[in-house]
Amino acid sequence: MSTIPQAPALPATPRPIISIGAGGIVRDAHQPAYRGAHFPVHGVFDRHRGRAEALAADFGIGEVYDSLEAAVTAAPAGCVFDVAVPATALVELIPQLPAGANVLIQKPLGEDLEAAQQLRTICQDRRLNAAVNFQLRFAPFIIAARHLVDSGAIGRLHSLDLRVTVKTPWDLWPFLRGIPRLEILYHSIHYVDLVRHFMGEPQGVYARTTRHPAYPCLAATRTGMIMDYGDEHTAAIVTTHGHDFGQRHQESYIRWEGTDGAIRAQMGVLMDYPAGADDVLEVCRGTGEGAQWEPIPLEGTWFPDAFLGTMASVMCHADDPETPLPTQVDDACETMAVVEAAYLSSASGATAIPRDE
Repeated sequence: MSTIPQAPALPATPRPIISIGAGGIVRDAHQPAYRGAHFPVHGVFDRHRGRAEALAADFGIGEVYDSLEAAVTAAPAGCVFDVAVPATALVELIPQLPAGANVLIQKPLGEDLEAAQQLRTICQDRRLNAAVNFQLRFAPFIIAARHLVDSGAIGRLHSLDLRVTVKTPWDLWPFLRGIPRLEILYHSIHYVDLVRHFMGEPQGVYARTTRHPAYPCLAATRTGMIMDYGDEHTAAIVTTHGHDFGQRHQESYIRWEGTDGAIRAQMGVLMDYPAGADDVLEVCRGTGEGAQWEPIPLEGTWFPDAFLGTMASVMCHADDPETPLPTQVDDACETMAVVEAAYLSSASGATAIPRDE
């Protein structure tokens, strides 16, 4: 068993959860994570009642509500509202939650930066203890990698690269059809947030996001992005979700490089999603001919275990406001600002090649 930390801090007494939304991510990740940690889910509301009833039956949830108003009225004191709805619904939904409530909001925080800033104002005005579900920060391999970086195991971190080359079944999320922003806003936003988590705030972004012929009804599903950290640091994100050529050459990894070593994590869930492959974490201590890669045994996976971390952070912060809330709405707005910059960069076009007339 690994001695490197991989689990989030948990509340002494878990608070009851009210699930707002009963879609695929709730069924595949939220509920399995909560059940595994014995976090009590008090009730569920979804505008499709049959979907809520099926979730309640499968996970032993006691109450199914006919409306958001009914869910709010019946909510136990001090509960956490676990909001997992399309981003388009957030500006209308969040103000209907009780003032001072504890809220975990599924990413993204709105469809664009303007909506994110509006939601931030709503949360501030209503004094919500609110965070956004950037759960990749809490994946076991990320918690372990953070410990390795912070402990100096690879020296000074100077490079972070993420590459995803997979076949993503976008049809699992029908609400994505027809929206103008897709890959960066709904997927690479995790990587943008992760880069910020490890390297701080970038100076700017170079990006291009493009459509794929396999998905004629969808917006861009391929992205190349460089986050600018000056001359001595680099962070790059490259994704394509239409690699329909078997699994042999699929890729889904994060690589950290430092002055004295490196770390590599395979994000297994993205390969053959939703079944997924194994998560893998390796660390290389030292450089040159003497460098050796060492596997780090993992205890848990991104899906569903990381979803416990974001929910636990909201509960712990509710118990003690001095406890950090890493993905609070203010911080999420910074991630949304980088996402906005990436779309602006993509729309502005490339630098023209200087050629002789």
